[in-house]
Amino acid sequence: MTAPAVCLIDASIYIFRYYFALPESRFSEREGHSTDAVYGFTGFLLQLLERHRPERLAVCFDESLETGFRHQLYPLYKSSRALPDAALEFQLKACAEAAQLLGLATFASTRYEADDLIGSLYLSCCAEPTAIAILSRDKDLAQLLAREQDCFWDYSADVRYQHDDITIKYGVMPAQIVDYLALVGDAGDDIPGVPGIGAKTAIALLRYFGSLDALFARLDEVAQVPVRGARTLAAKILAAQEQIKLAQQLATIVQDIPLLEHPKQLQRSAVKLDQFSAFSRAMGWTDALAQRARKINPQQD
Repeated sequence: MTAPAVCLIDASIYIFRYYFALPESRFSEREGHSTDAVYGFTGFLLQLLERHRPERLAVCFDESLETGFRHQLYPLYKSSRALPDAALEFQLKACAEAAQLLGLATFASTRYEADDLIGSLYLSCCAEPTAIAILSRDKDLAQLLAREQDCFWDYSADVRYQHDDITIKYGVMPAQIVDYLALVGDAGDDIPGVPGIGAKTAIALLRYFGSLDALFARLDEVAQVPVRGARTLAAKILAAQEQIKLAQQLATIVQDIPLLEHPKQLQRSAVKLDQFSAFSRAMGWTDALAQRARKINPQQD
């Protein structure tokens, strides 16, 4: 199966996969830092380019771990997550360098998360009919799917979800994911949910009302929703109204960051072969990845 022509990559998902999955260090650079995660991430990028040859790519990184606008809205946002130590920080920076040397556009921000960068790039790319793939395992990004030709691609599992598949998988449509998270919360991001409302209840409410705006406008109908404890739900929702509004802000992906003047700016450029070879040696790798990089150079396509 070929890839959509545009691929927007959530880098952290894949970097962390290699950082935490590999049992012991195989590669290191001259100062002793492990480079296994860089090796795994670079191999992932090469495999994507080898197998699917997307025309345009963007690799988005997280640099707003404590400085993003969501932390200003809610200081406890992602508070349970440990910050990268020096070893991981080294590999995160090296992964960005690897992507750039492979001729891929990279994006990072101290105010916005990778999700927001992807969301803004996605909206810009929607100006053209070309199919777009969002490569991630983070369900929050599924909220972006606005067109039938686009997909949410769990690359590691080789599973693609299009607009209607999201509804089947999560029980709500992409446009309802933010409202769903505002009701149930998101433990991974430390966003609190409404006490007493779980996934089944949230899905039932959104299927009945369509959105939280409609729910709040028709609170007197909540008792009619076919779900256990429906008679007590209106009071719970009303008591948590301010918390719900905050959760909506935290869960909504920003889509208006001015990153591109035209989608063609994501066009792959030539691999910097000499620099990539030097980078590979500095990372303590064999020549295998450098040899693969020569074969995917778009100038040779």
